[in-house]
Amino acid sequence: MEHKNTEHDQTVMEQETNIEEEVQETEETVSPENQNNELAEAMKTIEELKQQLEEAENKQLRIQADAENFKRRLQNEKISIEKYKAQSLVTELLPALDNFERALKVENPDDVLKPFIQGMEMVYKAIIEALKREGVEPIEAVGQPFDPHLHQAVMTESNSEMEAGVVIEEFQKGYKLKDRVIRPSMVKVNE
Repeated sequence: MEHKNTEHDQTVMEQETNIEEEVQETEETVSPENQNNELAEAMKTIEELKQQLEEAENKQLRIQADAENFKRRLQNEKISIEKYKAQSLVTELLPALDNFERALKVENPDDVLKPFIQGMEMVYKAIIEALKREGVEPIEAVGQPFDPHLHQAVMTESNSEMEAGVVIEEFQKGYKLKDRVIRPSMVKVNE
C-alpha cells in the first residue's frame, strides 16, 4: 500500500508543480508591465482604426460633394440649354430680318408696290413678335453710351453737339436673347 501512496503522492506533487507553473505563467502574463504593453497596443490599434474611420468618412463626404456638384452642373446646363434653345434659329433669322428692314425702307413706293410692302410689313411684324416671345430683343444703340459688350464700333466721328463715347449711328441692328448678346450692333461712335 505504501507503493500506492508513493505514486499517489508523486502524482499529487506533479499536479501541484504544474499548478504552480501555470500560476507563475499567469502572473507573468498578467503582470503590470504586460498589461501596460497590451493596453498600449490596444490603444494604438484603436487610434489607427479611428484614423481609418475618419479617412473613410472624409472620402464619403468628398464623394457626396462631387455627386452634388455634378448634379448641380447638369441642372444648370439643362436650364441653360432650355433658356437658349432658340439661339441657333435666331442667329439664322437675323440676316433675313436685316433684309426685311432694308426692303421696308423704300420711300414713296408706287401703287403697285404698296400692297406688296404692306404684306412684307405684316410678315416682318409677325417674325419680330415671335422672336420677342422667345426672349429676343433689339439692342438700343443710337444715343446710348458705347458699350463694347453690346456695340461694335466700325467708325468714329467727331460731333461737338453730342457727348464723347455716344453712339451716333447704327449700321446694323444688334440683338440679345434674354441676357446673352447674339449679335452686337454695328455703330458709329462720337469721339
